[in-house]
Amino acid sequence: MIELRDVYKKLGSRQILSGMTLRVPKGMNFVLMGPSGSGKSVTLKHVIGILRPDGGSVTVDGQEVSTMDRTQLMTLRKRMGYLFQNGALINWLTVADNVALPLEEHSRLGKSELRDRVHEVLGLVDMDHAAAQFPPSISGGMKLRTGLARALVTNPEYVLYDEPNAGLDPIISQQIHDLIVEVRDRLGVTGLIVTHSRACATQCGDRIGILENGRLAIEGSVDEMTKSDHPLARAFLGGGAD
Repeated sequence: MIELRDVYKKLGSRQILSGMTLRVPKGMNFVLMGPSGSGKSVTLKHVIGILRPDGGSVTVDGQEVSTMDRTQLMTLRKRMGYLFQNGALINWLTVADNVALPLEEHSRLGKSELRDRVHEVLGLVDMDHAAAQFPPSISGGMKLRTGLARALVTNPEYVLYDEPNAGLDPIISQQIHDLIVEVRDRLGVTGLIVTHSRACATQCGDRIGILENGRLAIEGSVDEMTKSDHPLARAFLGGGAD
C-alpha cells in the first residue's frame, strides 16, 4: 500500500503540497486529477523517492520512503515502474535496449534471460515487432507502449503513470487505457495515475482523487465522483470524452 500522510513540500518559494494525504491499497488503480501545478506529479516523485517531503510521511508497505538511504531506495525502485510523459525514451537506443535498461541496472540476469524478458514484455504491449527500431522512427503511441514495457520489465508491484495519454488521439489513448487496466487485472499491479483526461480516469481508475491547493479536495469511487455535485468533480468529470 502507498500512503501519504499530511505531506508538505515547497519548491523554491512556491508551496506545492500542503497537507497531502492519500491511501492507495494494493491491487487498485488510483487516479489523481487537478489543475496544473496542484501537485500531482510532485506526489509521484515523493512516492518513488525523487523528492523528500518537508513535513509528513510517505510510506510504501509501511516503509518510510523519505528516510531511505541510496541502497534502500534502489531496492524500493526495483518494486516500482514509472511511465513518464511521452515515454521518455533514449533516442540512440533501440526499443529493446530502452526496455532492457532497468534490468541491466537492477538485475543479474544473463544475456539470454534478459533478452527473453524484454521480448516477453514487448509482446505484452504489442511492440515486439518494433524491437529493433529507434524512438525517432516510431509514433507517440508506440513510444508510450515501449515506456510501459520498460516500466513492467522488472515485474513491479506498483506502477506510477504520469499523464499516460497526453497528446495522443482518442484511438491510441483507448489502447493505452486498455493496457493499464490489463496490467492491473492480469498482473495484479497497483497503479497511481496522474491525468487530466476524463476518459483515462473513468476507464482506468478504481478511485479518483482531485487535488486543489496541494491536497485532496475530494475523492471517491468512479461512480461516486462522476455523480458528485462538487465543483471540481463537475469540472474534471462532468462530461466529454477527453
